[in-house]
Order: sequence, then structure tokens, then C-alpha cells
Amino acid sequence: MNAADRTADDEARTFAAPPPAPGRGFAVTWWGRAWLKALEDAAMDGAQLRKGRARAREGAVGAVSVRPGRITAVVRDRDGSAHRSDVLLRRLTDEEWDRFVTLAADRAGHVAALLDRDMPPHLVEDAAGAGVELLPGMGDLEPECGCGAWDHCPHSAALCYQLARLLDQDPFVLLLLRGRSESAFLDALQRRGTLAESGAPAADGTPADGGAGAGSGAPAGVDAVTAFAARDVVPPLPAPAPLPPEPGQPPSLDTEGAPPAGVDAGALEFLASATAARALRMLSDALRPDHEQQPLETELTIRQDCIRLAATAPPPTGRPTGHTGTSVAGRLAAGGGRPPQELDLAVRAWRYGGAEGLAVLDEEWTPDPAALVRAQAALDAAREDGDGPAPRHAGAGASRWSVTGTEAEREAPAELRYGPDGRWWPYREEGGRWSPAGPGDHDPSAALAALAAPAAE
Repeated sequence: MNAADRTADDEARTFAAPPPAPGRGFAVTWWGRAWLKALEDAAMDGAQLRKGRARAREGAVGAVSVRPGRITAVVRDRDGSAHRSDVLLRRLTDEEWDRFVTLAADRAGHVAALLDRDMPPHLVEDAAGAGVELLPGMGDLEPECGCGAWDHCPHSAALCYQLARLLDQDPFVLLLLRGRSESAFLDALQRRGTLAESGAPAADGTPADGGAGAGSGAPAGVDAVTAFAARDVVPPLPAPAPLPPEPGQPPSLDTEGAPPAGVDAGALEFLASATAARALRMLSDALRPDHEQQPLETELTIRQDCIRLAATAPPPTGRPTGHTGTSVAGRLAAGGGRPPQELDLAVRAWRYGGAEGLAVLDEEWTPDPAALVRAQAALDAAREDGDGPAPRHAGAGASRWSVTGTEAEREAPAELRYGPDGRWWPYREEGGRWSPAGPGDHDPSAALAALAAPAAE
């Protein structure tokens, strides 16, 4: 192993702490699932794994450091305490690495797949046949935790579940854990001439063909005829200006004179603010790379558009009410077909789910029997660990389930509503009214997690 390899081996990668992800799986790739199988096959207490999985979903795992032979993170408990947790995995020897690099070099397609962040199963199988185990097996993941546990505890389990997500994104994380960084691995392949065959750049970014056409021997550059012919080529457009951080302020209509009869200056200022906010949102959507794949805005009814305005426009400036003697909020509530005291519920429903969220608040539908069976099966699957609240169906044909057993339910009743689009919507009773408690999700465990969280003030 040369000095360059030793320097690369000493490198560590640190991954920022992820946000909470209730209801999401931890591994979608075959190698990520193999990592979790090694953890779950070896753990002696399944309850500790379930707690660790819950901690990982709640975002309790801090930044993850990966270096040869060890992963490290600080994991928080629900009571606020924190523990440093490490999981160790044996580093491959130099001789094992030489065998693995030789296997990878035999097929340029293996290297290309790795550079595309894919782990070829045949490469792993061939390596295992040569005595080089890349993926861990039962008992290979050795925990060390500040909580003092001798087996996998919720902290080391949460760390392993989080690493499965990182492995999904980049299989080179596994190679680093086994003892070689990506740059050291690519350097070893370059010395064997494999990168040129795969078409991949070298570790220092140099093109595989050295910067000239492969086998052409031609010097770099452009001939004079080609350069002269390009004199009329229109240069590319400049990059678009950056988006402003917030909508611009409309001109103030608060003048010394009273507005003309029939003109509500406060309502005009509100509409101007709402238009500026919507223009910024539309511009932001138009500049997104996937703009053409985004669905067009559906046409709203007057009732829906009144709630959209109340939910998405900046608050009014505090100007006194206009000539009609009603506030902007009151007029929007009337246009939305509801009493003013219920406007806040409609606004909350819109912010959680737009027109679909508003429909779930206002309407109750009757699912067909097959839809009810699918819905109940999804709820049962969401509670396969046996933890959390137990939803109870409201009755034949109903699309609502009451939820019991949560900390929040001791303070106020809660329920899940099943929408026609197959999404689940969490609701709490507040002041005698059913109030939206979170966005809709096709996974009922996400809606249950919203109900398990403390209610917003």
C-alpha cells in the first residue's frame, strides 16, 4: 500500500443529521436491506431494534461519521439525554483489497455501476467467492454505546438504520467502512488501466482518455476554419437572476384622503399582497428543472379560492375595515361559505393539503367495501410493531377512524380521515371542533405519528 492509499484511508466522511421521516422505510436497495438483515439477525432483543427504528424515524440520530472500521453518531433519547454510539465492522486486509480491486478491474461495467452509485450483485458474489466479504453477516456489526449496553441498544440500532439510508445513496460508504475511500479505490483501478475502459474520469478529475480523442493522437485545440465559422454563434443566455427571498411590498394606499365610495382600500392592499406572493411562487415553480413535469394548477371554485387567499396571502396591514363594515377575513369567510369563526379551520386544512385537504374537512364520503378493506389492512400494517395508537373504525361505510392510546388523546379526542385519493389525514378535537392536525399521507403511520406529536399551540 503506497502513501497515497494510506492518506486516503485516514479520511472520514461526515453526513449531516437528517430531518424526521415518519413512516418511511430505511432501505430500498438490495445492499441496504442486506445491511439491516445483518443487524436484525444478530440482535438478541427485538424490542431494542423497534425503539431504535423509532428513534431514527424521529430524527434523533445526529451527524454520522464514517471512517474505516467504524461509524459514529450521537443519538438522543426522548427525555433529552444523548449518548455517543459506535458500530464497528472489520476492515479488509491489504491482500483482500488487492483481490477485490482485481475482481472489479476484470469488468469495466462493475466500475461504471459503482460510479453510478449502484452496487452490482455479481461483484459482491464474486468477491465473496474469492474470500472477500463486503457486506456484513450476522454478528459482524459490533456495537459500542455510551449507555453501557453490551448488545445492540436503541442508540446503536438507530445508527445502523440511519446508515442503511446512507448506503442506499452511495455504496462507496460501505467501501470506506471496509477500509478504502472512493479516491483510494479509483486510484488503484487507474493503476490497472480500468478507468479508461469504463469511460470514467480518474480520481483527480482527468478524463480517461487524457484529454484527447482516444487513439487519435491529435493535439488538443480547434482548427482555424472551425473557429472562424463560429463567429456568428449567439452566446448562451446569462443565468437567471436569483429569486427574491420574499414577495415585494405593494404600495400603501393609506393616504390622507378617504377612499372613493365603493372602494375598500384594505381589501385592495390585501389583494395586491396576495398577487405578489402568488407571482413569486409561480416564478419559483417556473425556474425549477422539473417545471414541465409539474401538474398545472386546477381551476378553483369561488369558495375554494377564498380559502386559498386567506391561507396563502400575507396578513393585512392592519388598516381599518372598508366601506362595507366587514373585515377582509370576514369577507373571505363569507365567500368561502362558512361562518367567520370557522375560517381558521379551513385555512389550516388548506395549508396542509390544498383543495383536497379542504374537501376532507368539509365532506364525508362513503368508501366502497373493497376500499374499506384496503384501508383497514394499511392501518394494521402501520401498527405491525404493536406500538402506538389503536384506530377504531367509526362504522359501516364511514371513512373515519377514532384514535385512542396516544398521549395527545388523553387531552383531546383524535381521529384519522381516509380521503378519496387514498391519503390519511390526522384530526384532533379542539374547542368542540374537529381540527386538521397534519398533512395527508398515503402511509397511515405518518398520520399516526402526527397525532402522537404534541398539539401545536
